[in-house]
Amino acid sequence: MKKLAVLFVAVASLSGCAGPSALGGGEGIQVISGTALPAPDRSDMLSETRPYLIGPFDKLTIDVFGIEELSAREVQTDASGRISFPLAGIIEAAGRTPAEVEDEIETRLSTRYVRDPQVTVNLKETVSQVITVDGQVREPGLYAVIGKMTLMRAVATAKGTAEFAKLDDVVLFRTVKGQDYAAIYNLEAIRRGNYEDPEVFANDVVIVGDSKARRRFKDFLQVAPLLTTPIFYLLQGNNN
Repeated sequence: MKKLAVLFVAVASLSGCAGPSALGGGEGIQVISGTALPAPDRSDMLSETRPYLIGPFDKLTIDVFGIEELSAREVQTDASGRISFPLAGIIEAAGRTPAEVEDEIETRLSTRYVRDPQVTVNLKETVSQVITVDGQVREPGLYAVIGKMTLMRAVATAKGTAEFAKLDDVVLFRTVKGQDYAAIYNLEAIRRGNYEDPEVFANDVVIVGDSKARRRFKDFLQVAPLLTTPIFYLLQGNNN
């Protein structure tokens, strides 16, 4: 089974580091063998997907059991990821899970106002936790990431690949601890089960490549009816 080529694109120079030689002599680009990029940690983004961490401008629904005035309240985090809740005051929600915010509100309410409060915090809408899917997909754009998502699911969320998509040229960009990474994947190989469908995370960027050979073939077909004898067009490669 052919291993996936993973491109590590360094922000800083890696010329002094031990390891694989640079690709094509280019500074800061190295090739290694692998099947997936490293997963980001909390320092890479304000929220992850496992578990979900709240980020700026996310909308939450907060309920305090048995207290109507404090139930079914919709709040939105501000640009710095803070929320304001009656009797609890200002709470730093960014980078915390809904369960952690629940505990914080319960602690603040129980100190002076409510005996044994039971608080529930649910995510209503996420703005901060999105991936970008671009290139040859039917509906490029930003898509929310809640729970586990894979590369194939990300492409499917963008309504699938477009007519001229180059399935063996799908690039996934990610930043981990300030380090930029890129990996090239083959969607057709993933579909065949040649290797595992990689996970994607919030803030990842997925770019589906363009098949120029297929585009040229379609342009040729537009004039084919004018010809009186058959002409065969050879497509180079298996995935073009």
